[in-house]
Amino acid sequence: MTTTPDHTLRSASPETDVPQAGADLPSLDESRSDLPSPDKSTDDLPSLDASARTGDAGSDRRVADTESRRPIPLAAVAVAGVFAVVIATWLTAPDEAPGIAVPGVVVDYGLPIVRLLLDVAALSTVGLSLLPKLLGFDDPDRTEPIAARARHWAVVSALTWCAAALLATLLSAAEVMPGQIPDVAYYVETIGSGQGLVVSASAALVSAAIGTLAIRFGEKVPAELRILLAMFGLLPLPVTGHASNWYWHDLSMVSMELHVIGASAWTGGLLAITLFLARNRDLLATTLPRFSRLATISLLLVGLSGLFNGIVELLLTPTTPFPDSLFTTGYGQLLLAKTAFAATIALLAANIRWRLLPAITRAHPTAFATWATVELTIMGLAYGVAVALTRAPVA
Repeated sequence: MTTTPDHTLRSASPETDVPQAGADLPSLDESRSDLPSPDKSTDDLPSLDASARTGDAGSDRRVADTESRRPIPLAAVAVAGVFAVVIATWLTAPDEAPGIAVPGVVVDYGLPIVRLLLDVAALSTVGLSLLPKLLGFDDPDRTEPIAARARHWAVVSALTWCAAALLATLLSAAEVMPGQIPDVAYYVETIGSGQGLVVSASAALVSAAIGTLAIRFGEKVPAELRILLAMFGLLPLPVTGHASNWYWHDLSMVSMELHVIGASAWTGGLLAITLFLARNRDLLATTLPRFSRLATISLLLVGLSGLFNGIVELLLTPTTPFPDSLFTTGYGQLLLAKTAFAATIALLAANIRWRLLPAITRAHPTAFATWATVELTIMGLAYGVAVALTRAPVA
């Protein structure tokens, strides 16, 4: 089961430059221009603590203070996810059988970590593609600089997604062919999970190409097209988990598709808003209510589909009766952990929706950045457990 409760994500000229996956954040001096021009944004990755304010005496000091903290929400998802996937993989690792070749520790832990990074990059691409649509197009003077940066980093995350999918294909081939040089072509040709990873990598590459056009031509390349392309790249991913072998194949696959898309839209959207708008009160006041409606739908999709998928997987395993399998199998224990994370995320989301949102819509100062980062951290833990869940033995 992949989620994925979300997994990256900007350069001097967002209208003309093709970004590179390893592009560095701009220097402090580059981010201090007095007034941004209509075609060039002076903001890079948005600060967790920086307001939309310039020109006062303490401006340079505030920029210097926040520049180093800009990637905190993204780091929260990635670090929490890697931590969770390593621990969960270790706890559910099967015992080695004498005389049977094993892939080795590099594959055993490298594959789930790479798969986690794939999920984070994919959800980031979805969220960054959604952000211009959530911002709206009524006030381009304020929204276009941010949308331009989002388009730039959507390409970076899509390229990262593509690279992670290809590396996951190589490691997956090594996993099913232990003790020999992996034949990636044979793996892709004969095994559905390999085909799913290649299709996902191809979709990510196409998404990056379309995103590059959007960097050049702006919203003349419709945001809806970029969103659909990013979400299309998520669809092959469920075939790489337990859902590909379920008896109720059609129903379970539809449920998994909804689960993956809902988790990516929810986590990716929150990540993009936190990175770009956490301290921009005016834009946050108009954007967050739109996202809140999307997040509510995503929460229902993720919760119901995840519960259905996990329980059906356990019910179709005759070796351990349900509900005992929830507590006596590694798969069941991970399912309980993921459910606990999902419940915690729902409570944090409710806090933002019902307690903070009314103040945010009035452009009052709130602790949105802190609460959103906490929520993203728990989402990262859920994503890590979800990756381990797709590989854990059910019996």
